[in-house]
Amino acid sequence: MAVTANWLSSCSRGSKAELDLPPMLSEAPDGEPLKAGLIGCGGRGTGAAINFLSAGPNLRLTAMADVFEDRMASSRARIKKQTGEEVPDDQCFIGLEAYKKLIDSDVDIVLLATPPYFRPLHFAAAVDAHKHVFMEKPVAVDPVGVRSIISTAKRADDLGLSVMTGTQRHHQDSYIEAYKRIRGGEIGDIVSANSYYNIGQLWYRERQSGWSDMEFMIRDWVNWCWLSGDHIVEQFIHNLDGINWFLGGKFPQRAVAFGSRQRRVTGDQYDNFSVDYTYEGNVHVNSMCRQINGCTNEVSDLIRGTKGYSDCKTYISNPAGEEIWTYKKPEDSEGKSTVNSPYVQEHIHLVTSIRRNEPVNAAEFTAKSTMTAIMGRISAYTGQAVTWDEMMKSNLQLGPEGGPESVTSLGSSKLVNNKVPVPGSAE
Repeated sequence: MAVTANWLSSCSRGSKAELDLPPMLSEAPDGEPLKAGLIGCGGRGTGAAINFLSAGPNLRLTAMADVFEDRMASSRARIKKQTGEEVPDDQCFIGLEAYKKLIDSDVDIVLLATPPYFRPLHFAAAVDAHKHVFMEKPVAVDPVGVRSIISTAKRADDLGLSVMTGTQRHHQDSYIEAYKRIRGGEIGDIVSANSYYNIGQLWYRERQSGWSDMEFMIRDWVNWCWLSGDHIVEQFIHNLDGINWFLGGKFPQRAVAFGSRQRRVTGDQYDNFSVDYTYEGNVHVNSMCRQINGCTNEVSDLIRGTKGYSDCKTYISNPAGEEIWTYKKPEDSEGKSTVNSPYVQEHIHLVTSIRRNEPVNAAEFTAKSTMTAIMGRISAYTGQAVTWDEMMKSNLQLGPEGGPESVTSLGSSKLVNNKVPVPGSAE
């Protein structure tokens, strides 16, 4: 049985040892070469590959897979320029089923960074092939996908595999230091929280001549609900996951939300949400996220307790507003930071767990944080209160009939409907 990632979800208060937090190593320990394969060669996937190669000695990227040749080419060029790593032509696979060839290749670790709709399918295939996994957040776009991830995570445990996810706040020194203090009781019992991810418009693609509906949507994936889960799932999961973590690994019992579409140029999803989540003990988390240009931006969290409050990363204050703890980034004798980027640190943790034969598995926690975001989306789309139990039993599955397994060709021309959800109707 695998040693699960308790450091991601500890509910206890106490010392670092009691919380089972990971050591913040400068790099992963040396060992036999570990070979990784990247599935999804966009900007984040390329970054994840570079982060992996930066995590320690004897790490290789030996295979890549993507739907599009141009994305593959740009990713290979960037990886070679920044790391010197060059993946052979015969280990670069193109197409919607290219992931199968990569997983069947001689890799130890699979890096999953495609549009989230495909994550449950790719995760299951990787674990079935006994591969360790790093997968980007979110890990699904609907309740069926979330349950698939949880089921596959349990198989990974049984096989002794390590699974890390791209919820990098769990690997950021400032958040970890604040977490230790808040879980240690420095703000008392948590009574409420606020969370915000309000930014400008995200990127989009304009349809080009010759593109099928499927090609257009996959290239423009971040704007389509079935591929991204909507931005409350694709982006705001960072905040919601962090709140769940700081609340001691708890997840909301109920969500009531609203949202709308005001400025989005392509796709079928909203560009603003406001959600009130209710947790055990009648703890309310008020959250909002928005992607509209020309507005006041803010990405932040605030957790309040009976003895004070904190932004979860830089300070803790008492009820009078006096700071009782301020985060200070560790520095060497020359004043240079000794802290890694959390994007690298999460790969250090993954590689360390493999080389020490101490498996960690963040998949189930991230799946439940993904479900937290899905609850907010569905409540906003329908105008109805949504409960955790309802979502965990829901058969809602977005995308083409037949699920991710059925998406094998870019030739479809009957997918775009541009229908935006109307509150009060079923999703």
